[in-house]
Amino acid sequence: MSDGYDPDFLGIPLPLPSPATATTRLDYPRFSVLLDEQRRFAAVTGVVIDGATLRDPPRTGEWRLDPRVPDEAQAGPEVYTRNDLDRGHLVRRRDPGWGSAAEAHDATEATFFYTNAAPQAAGFNQSKELWLGLEDHVLAYAETTDQRLAVFTAPVLGDDDPPYRGISVPLRFWKIAAWRRGEALAAAGFVLDQTSLVDTRQGLTVPPLGAFRTFQAPIADIADEARIDVGTLVAADTFVRRGLRPVAARELQNVDDIVL
Repeated sequence: MSDGYDPDFLGIPLPLPSPATATTRLDYPRFSVLLDEQRRFAAVTGVVIDGATLRDPPRTGEWRLDPRVPDEAQAGPEVYTRNDLDRGHLVRRRDPGWGSAAEAHDATEATFFYTNAAPQAAGFNQSKELWLGLEDHVLAYAETTDQRLAVFTAPVLGDDDPPYRGISVPLRFWKIAAWRRGEALAAAGFVLDQTSLVDTRQGLTVPPLGAFRTFQAPIADIADEARIDVGTLVAADTFVRRGLRPVAARELQNVDDIVL
């Protein structure tokens, strides 16, 4: 179950981002999780995707705790029952599902550990759909090379995240996709904001007029907010290379707004 994230997958060395806080590394097929046991969520996840051999196996697997770490270090089923929270995959189910049918099956099932989940408001809208499809869009863009990606995703573990059932609910999520452009590394960073959708003051409610918001953001800003060291990804940022570093992140309405 544990080959983990491959830092040499793109042919250019690319280590996992490093959080400022202490974490426990957990390796799964094609991906790794750096678990913050105090917050009970991943501070970083990293997955490698081979678009040329990507499969879409039937959805199988049930959410479960990882026996390699204490149950109390994971945000388990008690967080998600009888409320408006979904178990949001950090590494998407499909992303490590490439190679042979057996390999794809094992890798996609491994995404159902609670160490790879974080609470996201239930419901669906255009902005959340855009967030869930970012890897597909970058893969399509990278088709002219070897169709390989490294993707890093995690919640922003903020100090002011609202408390709920023994955890603090993350309000923002970050994602950085990296690929090879010729002999160089290219990367793009994104943020999903669910602040207007989560209110834990009355148990947990979802305001009817709330919405997910998806942004493309400078990778350096993401690293600062999430308190992670992303190494060479800052210099590879396509957003900044094209001179599009705004005062604030740029909200996305559809894939045509993405700068790659």
